[in-house]
Amino acid sequence: MDNEHLIQLMKSIDFSCKKHRDQRRKDSHSTPYINHPIGVAYNLIKAGVYDSDILQAAILHDTIEDTQTTKEEIIKEFGERVASYVMDVTDDKSLSKQERKKHQIEHALHIQNESKLVKMADKLFNLRDIQTNAPPSWSVDVIQGYFVWAKAVINNLRGQNQWLESQLDEIFNSTFTFKGSQYPTIPCTPDKEPEILENYYKILVGKD
Repeated sequence: MDNEHLIQLMKSIDFSCKKHRDQRRKDSHSTPYINHPIGVAYNLIKAGVYDSDILQAAILHDTIEDTQTTKEEIIKEFGERVASYVMDVTDDKSLSKQERKKHQIEHALHIQNESKLVKMADKLFNLRDIQTNAPPSWSVDVIQGYFVWAKAVINNLRGQNQWLESQLDEIFNSTFTFKGSQYPTIPCTPDKEPEILENYYKILVGKD
């Protein structure tokens, strides 16, 4: 990475830190939110992704969805390419939570390959976090529903990076710890996953 790209990457970190400065994660430790986008970029680097625009998009990926940042602001500061990746992975907050979850699965098929990398690295960070540090307000059913839903999203992102896929598949074949007990992340055979997914959607009704 040359000096110009390094400067842009550091600029994106500074920008994201300021945008997320008052936000915390939902985990039991209420960790600073900025840990998440930095962790997503780190996952990409570990996966061998060094493209500056993709890494910037990873750092910025939640700014439009979760702060007052606009697409135009991202374009002005970081360019059209970075903004397009950020928009690809930004949920439409005008939809209900249930509708957003369903849309993510379908939308994953149609986003740019670079955006798929960001999305996979994002899911990897979140799933690893939930394995050991799930939000205390969640239940086992919600956590397992989330894992099944995330697997459905990932299945529509495959074919981009072997390392990311292998790390995610390892999680889907593993367990999570919640309130002192261990549970399988995916509690059923593949043919039963649609049923788990439908139950998860029902739980989400009214959760906006």
